[in-house]
Amino acid sequence: MSTAREEILTALRRGERGGNSAPAPWRSRQQFDDLAARFTATLTGLHGEMIRAASADEALDRLGDVLRDLGAARVVVNDEPPLAGVDLAARWPGIAWHVVGRTEGDLRAFCAGADAGVTGADAALAETGSVTVSSGPGRSRMASLLPPVHIALVAAERLTSDILTWAAARSGDLPANVTAISGPSKTADIEQTLAIGMHGPKRVIVILYGE
Repeated sequence: MSTAREEILTALRRGERGGNSAPAPWRSRQQFDDLAARFTATLTGLHGEMIRAASADEALDRLGDVLRDLGAARVVVNDEPPLAGVDLAARWPGIAWHVVGRTEGDLRAFCAGADAGVTGADAALAETGSVTVSSGPGRSRMASLLPPVHIALVAAERLTSDILTWAAARSGDLPANVTAISGPSKTADIEQTLAIGMHGPKRVIVILYGE
């Protein structure tokens, strides 16, 4: 007669798992009638800023407006849509650009001295007002963390209810790093007094474009 230990070891060797069926697909309990409205309300409640644009090209126009208002002279950009392939120097002359993965030089030093960092986003999470930003070729998390202003260009089709729904729907391997950014950096470590921008950007601006 085999012991319980032997039965468990035998099952492990065969690669067997308890139960006869796979877990049911994730179904979010979060339901929002208007994902964009919920995302906007949550983001602004976290001291983030929202700009709407009808198209990717209009989003670039709004980006130019923001950079002009900031008086930005040095900007780091992740090499991803909708900026990938755009002639940045021609469209916005007078700005020193560093495109991650394409511009030579010390990326960390440039980011530390940049006026703004511009990225895309994998998702916009309505529940938490967060944008998820991945690292990888042409995409560095330093672009979103080191400059004092982070500008995220997000297609409206990337809106989803919550992070679990997004994770369940995505395919392929996860990148080395995924950061969920919920407004500007905040801390209340000192006497429980809220301070903005202590460990990251002081401003997070999302330009949400498309229908």
